[in-house]
Amino acid sequence: MFSKNWQVSRRRYGIIKESSVSIPMSDGVTIDADIFRPDSPEKFPALLGVHPYEKEVQSAPIMPMGLNMANGGIEAGDYNFYVRRGYVQVIANIRGSGKSGGHYLNYGPREVQDTAEVIEWIANQPWCDGKVGMFGVSAFAVAQQQVAALRPPHLKAIFAPFGYTDFYRDKFYHGGILSHAFMKGWTSTIDNMRYESWCLEKWGQDRYQEAIARALQDKEIREVPYLVEALKNPGQGGNGLLVDILLNPLDGDYFQERSVPYERNPEIPAYHGGCWGIYGLHLPGAFRSWDHWKGPKKMIVGPPIYLDRPLYQYQYESIRWFDYWLKGVENGIMEEPPIALFVTGADEWKAATEWPLPETRWTPFYLHSGGLLSEHEFWPNEGSSTFEDSLFNRGSLTFLSPPLIENTEVIGPIVLNLYASTTDNEILWFVSLLDIDPQGNETLLTRGWLRGSQRELDVKRSKPWQPYHLHFKREPLTPNEIYEFNIEIRPYGILHKAGHRIGVRIKSVDDEKPTNFLQAIGMGHLWRQSASRVTVYHNSEFPSHLLLPITRGNRIGTYMSGGKLSAEFFPYRRF
Repeated sequence: MFSKNWQVSRRRYGIIKESSVSIPMSDGVTIDADIFRPDSPEKFPALLGVHPYEKEVQSAPIMPMGLNMANGGIEAGDYNFYVRRGYVQVIANIRGSGKSGGHYLNYGPREVQDTAEVIEWIANQPWCDGKVGMFGVSAFAVAQQQVAALRPPHLKAIFAPFGYTDFYRDKFYHGGILSHAFMKGWTSTIDNMRYESWCLEKWGQDRYQEAIARALQDKEIREVPYLVEALKNPGQGGNGLLVDILLNPLDGDYFQERSVPYERNPEIPAYHGGCWGIYGLHLPGAFRSWDHWKGPKKMIVGPPIYLDRPLYQYQYESIRWFDYWLKGVENGIMEEPPIALFVTGADEWKAATEWPLPETRWTPFYLHSGGLLSEHEFWPNEGSSTFEDSLFNRGSLTFLSPPLIENTEVIGPIVLNLYASTTDNEILWFVSLLDIDPQGNETLLTRGWLRGSQRELDVKRSKPWQPYHLHFKREPLTPNEIYEFNIEIRPYGILHKAGHRIGVRIKSVDDEKPTNFLQAIGMGHLWRQSASRVTVYHNSEFPSHLLLPITRGNRIGTYMSGGKLSAEFFPYRRF
């Protein structure tokens, strides 16, 4: 790839492969790696990827296809592309996976230290010029952002889109609700996992067994057979990892040890990103890193389809990034707008310099009687809407805007501020944002979640457009008492076409059938097992509303008429 003003490194080298190289760690464990380097006596910058999946498949010569659970871990990128253009690529298994020694730590601190030590080992090899970058998505991207906070001396840049950064909120507990289905599928993809329980080590045998006994009494957990099996047999296979997640239902040491420590001010140049469709895992991490990263940075958020596997998209963008930071090539990449956003519906890219976008107008769309979603203030005597949530009837409420009369662009963070009560002492909120075309066909855009007993906000970190919940404790609800719930809906970017409606659906379960793999990642949570009636209030005293980030259009607002003039004609009276 080249332009009138710049070009990426040219394809000019053959490839030497070294398989199953053992890299020693400071505690005696060895890390297993494959090394691909140019067929030349020169020294080159190196690109590292670390992961827990099958190592051999990362470099297998197979045709890329759409993402699924089976191929999802093939995330290292194509070594043929980078090596032929003058980079060494190292693909290594983290400890406790594949052929690497030690015990699997689920991204724990010792694992991060290993990555830093591998970087320094690479930098001191005769084929390396001392400059190391990191590349890869998902697990590869998470590891990059973790180790960047340690500031290894020879790590010069990372390319880390599609990486969650808060282990509690992004991956395991959406809004405080356990996301168990993805957890089950993900743990099965870890190659030769040898896990050692964090809880057992930290708490001791007695407390560990007491915590397991309590978890087995939880009605929500008891309805998921494989979770019960894991609790009853924590020492078998990968059950110990599942048990550690189950025994940490609140945010605390386990998750905070693993989440990216932005307070350490990572300053290494970083390329962040994701896609709108993976709101159930990686997307929040992109925007969180954009907010908190101290070093040079760029961000790209693509269409809601993730990337094919084996991974090859973004290879030209990444090598241009590495050419600049590792080879010193003045290619202008840092002179371009730092943010690129794909706008669904318009199906085109939008450049930006900050997030949220400066032109954003957060507009309240109020929930009204009869399922109306409108900017209109409440009428007198508006009241509430109710649905049943039970084993026999998983009800819901849906609120729709009138048909839009103009193309309306919505890009940014979204929040549903909801006033509600329940006959139970707990409630689980599952919120879906919808686009409805003129024929009534629904498209799920993004979701939000919240466990009602974990509604407490961190007022210092919360923003009007993005609530931040502490998740440090559970405060049971008083039945029939009205509470305010501030439900974060994961960001989205879409151009709603004229004639379409905007919709929001409110439930206490996620029992819909997913239409694609990314939707499935955002589903599969625990549900309540007791019957309740849930009431959502929408009146002048309790103004439940959806706060939408409108960036273009809807200047006049929606029309109850949908913009259609009446066909009736009242003739002039004759006097």
